[in-house]
Amino acid sequence: MPDTAAEDPRRRTVDPTVLALTAYTAVMLALSARAFLMPDESGDYLTFLDPWYRHIASNGGFHALADPGFSDYNVPYLYLLTALTYLPLPALAGIKWISILFDLALAYYAFRIVSRLRPTQPWAAFGAAAVVLFLPTVVANSGWWGQCDALYAAFLVGGIHYVLHHRPWWACTFFGVALAFKFQAVFLFPFLLVLVLVGRVPWRSLLAVPAAYLVLDVPALMLGADPWRLLTVYARQTDTYHLLSANAPSVYEFVSAPGDTEMVRNVGVLVAGTLVSLLIGLTVWSLRRGRRGAPDSGPGVQGLTDTRVVLLAACSSVVVPFLLPSMHERYFYVADVLTVLAAFALPRRLWYVPVLVQLASFGSYLRCNSADLAPYLSMPAHSALMLLALLAVVRTTAHELRTPRAGSYGHAPAAEGTLSPESPVSASSAT
Repeated sequence: MPDTAAEDPRRRTVDPTVLALTAYTAVMLALSARAFLMPDESGDYLTFLDPWYRHIASNGGFHALADPGFSDYNVPYLYLLTALTYLPLPALAGIKWISILFDLALAYYAFRIVSRLRPTQPWAAFGAAAVVLFLPTVVANSGWWGQCDALYAAFLVGGIHYVLHHRPWWACTFFGVALAFKFQAVFLFPFLLVLVLVGRVPWRSLLAVPAAYLVLDVPALMLGADPWRLLTVYARQTDTYHLLSANAPSVYEFVSAPGDTEMVRNVGVLVAGTLVSLLIGLTVWSLRRGRRGAPDSGPGVQGLTDTRVVLLAACSSVVVPFLLPSMHERYFYVADVLTVLAAFALPRRLWYVPVLVQLASFGSYLRCNSADLAPYLSMPAHSALMLLALLAVVRTTAHELRTPRAGSYGHAPAAEGTLSPESPVSASSAT
């Protein structure tokens, strides 16, 4: 499919040297902010990451992965942790630098996605990448906390990038790699299911998801790891925490259940599954119903524009962790990023949503990691902010699915306030 945006005479030209210098400056500032936080040792580092690193170093490096039971993480992250033991880097710096490098990958894919959504505004793509790179949760997650959420998030956002470019096998491969790094990748699987049900992603390409997961297990299997243990690592993780909410700005901050919470958790999973299934059904029906907003229900629904793809991904990333029990504060990490991309897609309607998400998500980070600030932070208040963000993005997505759109299959309508390459009518007037 030709890149009509690249040939569009209305595309605003930008001096490549200015753009490169600005990008270089932004990256240097982002790295400096993280370097400032580098000496901090979080509780998770002291309790989990550093002991894992020491265990690997004292048990033969990669040979230690013959029994990965010393960690509750899947082996792909342990490969990276093991590689650090062979480098002349302190454990703390190496662990944080792994995540920081994936911060850059995350910003790169944010740039690529917004470049496609707003092809006539190059600075919008740069702005999206910069915002993602400087999000408080993204900076804190890698530079302060030493967590690795950027790894699976970068592959999820990369998978969305390949969906937009009609490369479903690559998209599903990236989703599979994300799942291999963190189980939280499943928060976008309802989005992936919608793409399959409306024909944007062929069913057979879903084979790439388990294939990528299993291929990443092969090195550990060759070292002697127990196959059953590798396949059930996430089952053990989900049975570890029994709180209704572990400092997550979810609906369970409004629920009080004294004593054993097992029944509430089980009911919560059932309710979340039912609501998400209902939303999936309504989305597919809306796209396939043959009205003006979705004129074709054949192979690949024409109404599923690029903007709608990003909005659906953002909805999935917020709705699923908000409804599920036993979520942690970091489980809205992908929502932190995707709501930024959604805001750049529809700035007039969604500019405030990433602000709400950051207030809720970063406030939860502080509640968990800052003993000085924790007494002044209210988790129900943070959950209320996340609920407002959820309602806003779901309402806007529903409005988009009902709104007639000009343009052919696969091309997004222009962002608000810009001209679409497919139509002389601006997107703002189309709505």
